[in-house]
Amino acid sequence: MIRRSSRRRWQDYKDHDCLRVGSYNVHGCRGSDRCADAHRIARVINEMGCDTVGLQEVNSRAGEGLELPQLDALKQGTGMTAIPGLTIIHHDGHYGNALLTRRKVLAVQRHDLSYRACEPRGALDVELDVDGVAVRVMVTHLGLRPVERRFQVKQMLRLLHDIPREQPVVVLGDINEWLPLGRPLRWLHGILGHSPAERSFPVWLPVFALDRVWVRPRSSLLSFGVYRSPAARVASDHYPVRAVVNVHQHPRMVPHARPVQVGPPCI
Repeated sequence: MIRRSSRRRWQDYKDHDCLRVGSYNVHGCRGSDRCADAHRIARVINEMGCDTVGLQEVNSRAGEGLELPQLDALKQGTGMTAIPGLTIIHHDGHYGNALLTRRKVLAVQRHDLSYRACEPRGALDVELDVDGVAVRVMVTHLGLRPVERRFQVKQMLRLLHDIPREQPVVVLGDINEWLPLGRPLRWLHGILGHSPAERSFPVWLPVFALDRVWVRPRSSLLSFGVYRSPAARVASDHYPVRAVVNVHQHPRMVPHARPVQVGPPCI
């Protein structure tokens, strides 16, 4: 049974060989005061104590009043490696997913999950070296319409089917599934096991468990919880979630070194 990640419980795992991973829809770094402040988001990420955080709605378009593009500001503010998984590319800036990590990056793939004329969507698929174990971390933000999400989850299931069963996998993001028994959730539960559901949206009255973390094997998920703090209450319209994962339960050792391409940012 997964225990909620209280401060004491989270610290219990600090010295273990675990992946401490989070998911955060940063809402273009625009908080409840309607101001876009990437440095405030960076402070929340630093508070969370994660070594790897998947992000959604990173907005680096012009006109946001920042000296740096948002992802660059988050990289600078956290000291983490930043990997873009952007889905909308414009001449005045970009928008989409990203991954921040302190782990060594082994490989990066970007998968297009866009459905017809709806807003472009994607999955950022990053392989990390976690204490000698190669772990696949997949970051996504699914569509608003049920037909989109069904299409996108089917695409993700195909991707997951091709990952070796012995390799640890973490799938995280804003799933946008408002119904607790919706088909996309049931399909993901079927291949990855049930993810804990805790209410993370909206921050002023959390009602919906939109932000999820799945882990394969399911038994390697040691702790999960919504991270609530005064800073997180105003930094975005979502609270972040975080989890502790025991990647050594069924280790797949890191292969020999190979070239890694962090860019280009587009899918």
